Amino acid sequence: MELDLKTLTREVCRVAREAGAYLREEQRRLKAEQVERKHAHDYVSYVDKTSEEKIVAQLRQLLPEASFLTEEGTTENASPSEEVGRGAFCWVIDPLDGTTNYVHGTAPFAVSIALRTEREVVLGVVYEVSLDECFSAWKGGGAWLNGHPINVSSKPLAEALLGLELPYDADMYRETGLRLIRRFYGLAGGIRMNGSAAVALCLVACGRWDGWMERGLGQWDFMAAGLIVCEAGGQVTNFRGEPFFLDGDDIVASNGLMQRELLAALRAEGN
Repeated sequence: MELDLKTLTREVCRVAREAGAYLREEQRRLKAEQVERKHAHDYVSYVDKTSEEKIVAQLRQLLPEASFLTEEGTTENASPSEEVGRGAFCWVIDPLDGTTNYVHGTAPFAVSIALRTEREVVLGVVYEVSLDECFSAWKGGGAWLNGHPINVSSKPLAEALLGLELPYDADMYRETGLRLIRRFYGLAGGIRMNGSAAVALCLVACGRWDGWMERGLGQWDFMAAGLIVCEAGGQVTNFRGEPFFLDGDDIVASNGLMQRELLAALRAEGN
């Protein structure tokens, strides 16, 4: 089936903005007792779930034959490795990326929506709610921010603003995170953390950051934004340097100029 990806991307931007408006309104009403803990330091609320339901309902109308892979599981989830094949499409959705930021009343937080096939991502939209910034891309169509084209930076690692992250699962990630900080602190021009993988990748895509990496991610965290980085002229791989990163849980993204250096540093640290 041939899709008009440009038109579909425009419609998905509308869906993401509507979900973002809901997130913005509910943040004013959310009470601490309405926040659940999926795991230690990993939060979810009725807002995540309702946002996901709203997104799924609208995407079903846009592409009825597509399956879904969603963070909160409010619809029957497909398994991309088993069910996305033979030209089928699957929506990959994070209805609220940056939930910890959200429940603490800080930014950024975002809606992330990707459309993938068995072998590639063909559409990606990330709406950063706090700044009203909608990042989007479709396969072969370039990367966009609120309708304007964006590109990655051209800075070398020594001048780069590099994004790292410390995910909620400290037991799993502590040693990796500390090794990365030790390795890149002083090697890069600066290091930042923002609490949203989707937004961090989009910052690389538009040149505000120059590189970013994290392990222990869900596909909904990075799939849409990964395409946006690639379409903006950047490079995205897993920690082993493999470009087919769709089914993994670790991501290295950069302007492309420093990708080899980042991967070499990861290997040197045993990541």
